[in-house]
Amino acid sequence: MDNQLYIPPEGPPQQSAPQFFDQIGWEKLYEIAWVQYQLFMETPIAHMFPQDEAGLREASEKQAEFLGGVMGGPKIYIEKHGPPRMRARHIPFAINEEARDAWLNCYKQAFQQCDGLGLDAEDQQILMRWLEGFSAWMVNRAN
Repeated sequence: MDNQLYIPPEGPPQQSAPQFFDQIGWEKLYEIAWVQYQLFMETPIAHMFPQDEAGLREASEKQAEFLGGVMGGPKIYIEKHGPPRMRARHIPFAINEEARDAWLNCYKQAFQQCDGLGLDAEDQQILMRWLEGFSAWMVNRAN
């Protein structure tokens, strides 16, 4: 994989995260993140994540806290870790379109396993579209 930094031509996401926190809540966000992070271990991107259970759980909790905050919940992520700056935080990881697809596929599997976070079909589609756009912005290496 080329190590030259890549900037997706679409630029950063143009839409704010859907404000679904009150419908979803912390318990479901922590659950889906943990399911997703366990799924990562069976993919080509497993090396990007902690290999021990405690580290993996901590990383999954960070994701849940980030998503909860951007979806209208308490800003726990910011309180613990400062401004999200997710693209900058992910620059050390070589994320190409294939890695993004693996991440997104794990999220989709976890989403199904967690009953769509209890959202109705329309809200599920809204959340998935936002995640697709947001994850595209995390791509930082060309294929």
